[in-house]
Parts: sequence; C-alpha cells; structure tokens
Amino acid sequence: MKRNRQNSTRVPFWLRWLVPVVLVVAWLAIAGIGGPTFGRLSEVSSNDQASFLPAGAEATEAQDWQAKFRDSKEIPAVIVIESDTAFTLAQLGEAAALKGKLEELQVGSTVIGPIPSEDAKAVQFVVPIASSDEVKTVIKELRDEVKSSAPEGMQTFVTGPAGLTADLVSAFAGIDGILLLVALAAVFLILLVVYRSLLLPIAVLFTSVFALCAAILLVFGMAKLGWIQLNGQSQGILSILVIGAATDYALLYVARFREALTHTTNRTAAALTAWKAAWEPILASGATVIIALLCLLFSDLNSNKALGPVAAAGILCSLFAALTLLPAMMALLGRVAFWPFRPKLLPETEREPELVTGLEGQKGIWRATGSLVSRRPRTVWIASVLLLLVASAGVLQLKANGVPQTDVILAASNAVDGQDALARHFDAGSGSPAVIVADEAKAQEVLDKTKTSGGVGDAYLLAEGNVPIVPGAQGAPGAPGAPAAPTAPAVRDGKVLINATLNYAADSNEAENVVVSLRQELKKIDGGALVGGVTATALDTNTTAQRDLVTIIPVVLAVILVILMLLLRSVLAPVLLVASVVLSYGAAMGVSAVVFNHILGFPGADATVPLFGFVFLVALGVDYNIFLMSRVREESLKHGTRPGILRGLGVTGGVITSAGVVLAATFAALSVIPIMFLVQLAFIVAFGVLLDTVLVRSLLVPALAYDIGPRIWWPSKLGRPSSDAAARELPAAPEPESAEAGIR
Repeated sequence: MKRNRQNSTRVPFWLRWLVPVVLVVAWLAIAGIGGPTFGRLSEVSSNDQASFLPAGAEATEAQDWQAKFRDSKEIPAVIVIESDTAFTLAQLGEAAALKGKLEELQVGSTVIGPIPSEDAKAVQFVVPIASSDEVKTVIKELRDEVKSSAPEGMQTFVTGPAGLTADLVSAFAGIDGILLLVALAAVFLILLVVYRSLLLPIAVLFTSVFALCAAILLVFGMAKLGWIQLNGQSQGILSILVIGAATDYALLYVARFREALTHTTNRTAAALTAWKAAWEPILASGATVIIALLCLLFSDLNSNKALGPVAAAGILCSLFAALTLLPAMMALLGRVAFWPFRPKLLPETEREPELVTGLEGQKGIWRATGSLVSRRPRTVWIASVLLLLVASAGVLQLKANGVPQTDVILAASNAVDGQDALARHFDAGSGSPAVIVADEAKAQEVLDKTKTSGGVGDAYLLAEGNVPIVPGAQGAPGAPGAPAAPTAPAVRDGKVLINATLNYAADSNEAENVVVSLRQELKKIDGGALVGGVTATALDTNTTAQRDLVTIIPVVLAVILVILMLLLRSVLAPVLLVASVVLSYGAAMGVSAVVFNHILGFPGADATVPLFGFVFLVALGVDYNIFLMSRVREESLKHGTRPGILRGLGVTGGVITSAGVVLAATFAALSVIPIMFLVQLAFIVAFGVLLDTVLVRSLLVPALAYDIGPRIWWPSKLGRPSSDAAARELPAAPEPESAEAGIR
C-alpha cells in the first residue's frame, strides 16, 4: 500500500492540541454560566394573555384603555361554590363570611360577592389579583382558603382568567425538567443504535446540551433587556429545536468525519477535512431555518413575534456548537470516539471507486433504493407525488380556527371544571365580561344598546375601582350593608368603561359572534367605541393568526428559494425542492387533521398551528434536501449528474434518515406537556419530518432529479449535457494537497 501523504509531515502543536482544547474549555465556560440560567427563565417568562395578544388589534387597544382605569394589572379570579341542593340560610351565611377571609389575603382590590345563582345552588365571588407574576401562588392560596372555609359537602372552584392562567402555568411546569429529560433520553437511545458506540453519542449530546445552554443564556439576556417577550410556549419549542437541530448538524459532521478517517490516520486531518466538507451545507441549513424563523417578526401576534428571535437564537447556537465544539472534540478523540467499532483505513485502491452507475460500493437498503430510482425514476416520483396529494386532501378537515381556552389544557384543571360550574348556574360569560370603551357623552346610549343586544345577559358602567354601577342598588353587589353604591362612572380622557356579561362561555364561538355583532352595532353610535376582554382577545388572535398565514408563508418560501439558489448554483433544482417540501407540508397537515379529528378527538386546533407547522416543516424539511443535494452536486461534478445522484443518495441515506428520526423524536417529546397546541405541533412536525425523510428525500427528490438529468442544475454549466458526459469520461480527480496534509 502506498504511503499516505497526509502522514508525511507534522503540524504545530497549537493546531493539534491548543485550538481544540481552548474551544472545549470555552464551551464548558458557556455551559457553566448558561446551565444555571435555565432555572431562571421563569423570571423573564409570562404565560398570561398579554404575551399572546395581537399587537395592533382592537382588543389590545381596549386593554390599553383598561389600564388607564386601574393602578395595577389586575386579572380576575372567579370563585364558585356549588351545592347539589339549594343553599340554606345558614350556608349562605357561611359563604358570606368567606368574603372577609378573602379580603384578608390582600391579593388585589375589592372582592365582589357572594353573588347567588338564580337556582340558589351556587354562589360566586370575583377576586381581582394584582400580581400577575405570582398568579400561580395566589391561586393556590385562594383554593386552599375556599376549600377549608366553604360549607361542608360542597364543591369549590377557582376559575376565571386568573385561574386558567395559573393552571396553564402549571401545565408548562414540565418544560424545565420532564421535557428536556425525555428529549435527551430519546436522542441518546437513537444515537446508540445508529453508532453502536458509547462515547460518540455522549459527544453529540454534549454538543446539543451546550448549544442549549448558550441559547438559554442569549434568550435570557434578550428577555431581561426587554427585547423579546418569552412565554412557556416559546421556551418549550426552544429546548426541542436546539436539541434536534444541533444533533442533526452533528450527525452530518460526524458522517463526514468517519468518512475522512477511512482516508487518513491523522485525527486532526480528518476533523479539518470533515469541517471543510460539512460547513457549507450546515451553514446553509442553519441560515435557512434562522431566516425562516425571523420571518415571524412580520406577524402581528406577540406570541409569534416572540418565538421568531427566540428560536432563531437557538438555531444560531446549534450552528456554532456543531461547527466548533464538535470538531474540537473529534480532533481530540479521533478514532476512539467510535469505539468499539472504529473506522478502518482503506487501501489506496479502494478509496475512490470509479463510478459508472453510481451504485458502485453501495449495499443494503440504499443500494436497493438507488436501484429502484435508476430503473423507474418517473414511476417513483409520480407515485410519490400522488401519495402526497391524497394525504393533502385531509387539509379540508382541518379546523384551525381556535379552540376554547378550557380545551387548551389537556390535564385535570380546577379552573376548567369551574368554568363548567359557572355555565351551569350563571350567565356563561360571568367573570370574563366583554369590556367596552366608549365616549363619556355617549355612554348611556352605548350602554342601552349593549343591554338590548343579542347574547348579552347584563351590562353596567364601572365606577372608580372597577365597581359596577347598579341602578337602585343600596350597596356593592353581594355585600349587604356596604356603603351606598356609586352612581358616577369613572372617566379617563373622556372615555368610560362598560362591562357586558355574555350569555355564552367567554371562550366559545357563540361569544365571539356576539363580540363581532357588538362591534358593528356600537360603532354606529360611537365611532370610537372599542370592544375588548377575554372573548375579543381570542377573536382577534384567531383572525390575526389566519392573516399571518397568508402574509408570512410567501416570505418564508422566497427566502428559502434564494438560499437554495446560492448553495446549489441553480434555479430549477431549488424550485423543485421547495415545491416538494410544500407538498410534504400539505400531506403532513392533511394526515394531522384526520388524526386530530377522528383519533385524538380534539375539538379543533389553535389558529397558529398551521403557521408554526409550516415554518418548522418547510425550514427543517429543506435541511435534508440541502444535505442531500449539496452532496449530489459534489458527486455530480466528479462523476456526472445521474451517477452523482445515486452516489449522493447512498452516502447520505443513513445519516439523513438518522437525523430525521432524531428530530422527529425530539419534537414528539413536546407531547409530554399537556397543552393542546404543543401536542398538535409535536405530531405535525414529527410526522412531517419522517414523511419528508422517508418519502420526499429518499424517493421523490432523487427520482425526479434522475428523470430530469443534468438539466436539474440549469442554468449553471453543470446543467449542460456536454458537461455531464465529460464528467463521466474523466477519472475521479485526486484529492488536492492542502494545509490539512500531515496533521496528526
């Protein structure tokens, strides 16, 4: 065997040891700072409605006016005490005594109640909570107090916006521990199967975890400075996205590193060779996802705007970790990383087989796949397209127009049960009224019109302290013996507030229809009238999310198309790749709609689900096409387009499939958080990634490219048939000597 040129000289100590060690130590320092910061994310995270509001919606403007009428950002908790039979006078006295105990807790301003129901089987209190930052703790105190003080044998609930927010925060609690552990365990098991090595999976996991630590540090800093608004939804997606993306990039690099080790005994030479081969597709992949995520900044929803830079920061850290930390560890470990199945140095004559068909040197499933693609390319890609189109038909069943807030939490919830109790005994919208902002001069006219509007149970002006003005009342509602009820409404800059209790649950479609009707009717009286509140916020959120879908999708597609054109130096190939990923997205959403409706029995989907699914599936799906087609182009330059396609498919098949399985597993881990949005997103992305990996990247894209032939690279020189023929006639070019030669 000939002497390997790469072993003939030595390189300086600093390149062999110093640089890798410095990089590893630097990342250890980042992890040492970022790791503990993970537990502090709750300091800068918010899960109340304000973090999801549409920035320019009428409900947001109404909320801004509400803030002028109160000194604090109070959110109401609604306490319901329910009995199977009518309350006795003694029991009503016990319930009335609870008011004093609630006021002693000093959680907010005036407690309203007890308010008995018409059937006398329930009473309710409205307790404003001043500190939204401590809502979970306050709600627990209220629930403990109410349960211990309520008449014996009765059911107690603490619900309303504050109660639902507290239960939502509790549902997100698993993000800090369970979600991360499940995701890491899934990735570790998959990597053990893929590599049959113990050390290499640990190195890849270190890359992912250190990238997450860096991302957490970056996101915490941005949130602390007020640049972004972090919520539990963004926090959960950040963890999953960083682990999945960093592992994917690591798998691509490790595949190149393993391949390089079959050509040299020098571990640093192999690390540099792998880096030079992998940096361009990894960088293009990361840039694609980052820019696609930043397109969410065009959204009018605060939750979408928050997710964009948060997730982009995570991908950026994943990119840097895969291109710095992992190569440094591989340069230090060399073949030891693959123990006990270390890659063997191939004889010089076996290192670059001469390609005629492109299947030379391949075996197993990828040779069979390549053989199928080469024998019947048109049949394969047409059948794949038809299958995806059939699956896409399920999109017609997708109900992504929002779901009631009581359906968002999939775990047991006292607040959700309380909403049901409210609906049984009171106006269903009790505790979460529609809030109307009107001109002082037209206040009475607006109030009268509101009272007579369909779907409105009651309406009243608000005095100072958000106390209702009830005509003829001697005291505050539910508080016999209290001082005389106020008669003058509170006024701010010529505006007054009106609360309207709806006949329907605040988070129902019927309530949203009432809000739409109120907005139309009241603007005829007062052109500046605003209708806000919980129902209006949900309505505006859904409307804005649907508008964002139409606005952001074209921007994301255009960005991805440009990046692919720059990477592949082609126009036709990027257009076809983007089309294939969009078709794959449609199929994933179609299958998801059928699963959600007929298997999981969900009442619908959040209006933001299609947009998030699109951004993640299209951006991440293009990743695998980038990994495949960048290698195909590399092989096509040496051997011609059609042999290059089969060669590229064969050498990337295992690593891309492994990457797809890892990413699907990490996103599937989101389903451990009992929030409908995250469970739905977990299924959409996990299924979509597997579909893209197994069908689109393995069959559709290679078969379509093989059928088209050299023209796939149009208008570059590689797209000319003469260039393809020349490439097949020339022997494979020898690897050029470079600075990597001799590195040990």
